[in-house]
Amino acid sequence: MSSTIPGAPSKLTPIYTPRHPSAEESPSTQSLIAALNLQPHIEGGYFAEIDRNPLVIPNPFLPQENEGDAGDDDDAVRNASTSIYYLLSRGAPQGCFHRNKGRTVHTVIEGRGRYVLIHADEEGEKKRVESFVVGRDFERGEKSVWVVEGGKFKGSYLIGGERLLVSETVVPGFEYADHDFLTRDGLERLVKEEQVEELEWLVRRS
Repeated sequence: MSSTIPGAPSKLTPIYTPRHPSAEESPSTQSLIAALNLQPHIEGGYFAEIDRNPLVIPNPFLPQENEGDAGDDDDAVRNASTSIYYLLSRGAPQGCFHRNKGRTVHTVIEGRGRYVLIHADEEGEKKRVESFVVGRDFERGEKSVWVVEGGKFKGSYLIGGERLLVSETVVPGFEYADHDFLTRDGLERLVKEEQVEELEWLVRRS
């Protein structure tokens, strides 16, 4: 069946069914999770923060009229950048649609997956949707490095093999105050009806 999403050769469907969080991963994935000290991520998958830049900068996301009133509030500043490992596995195979205010630079370490972007920051009532495969098969057009600018919703899922491991660097550094999830209602507002039907499984269940 054809896809309604540009860049996808066929309808987007989950390759693996998410298992209960207590379900065991394969021995090699368990070993990797332990070696990298990965923890379950609220977006899906696993993560570990590996760097938080000690350089502190003014929070660029504060409304301009509030910049001088922030005082010692932690929200007044951000680390210049943060970096994490992010893992999708057969037991935790998808990352639900979410959005950061900062830009995120991704780099594949191992594995293959598919990313779906909803360009919510662009003009127009219905937003552009984009999909691409990440991995190391460059001749087939897979991306090993890609950037997601702030304001865009991002979802991802494993499409083959044992796992997908990437690094992510967020600029300025990640804080949960700068992050939100896409809801089903939000998806309906942003994309066409036929795209809602194809993408709703990537929306986080509350």
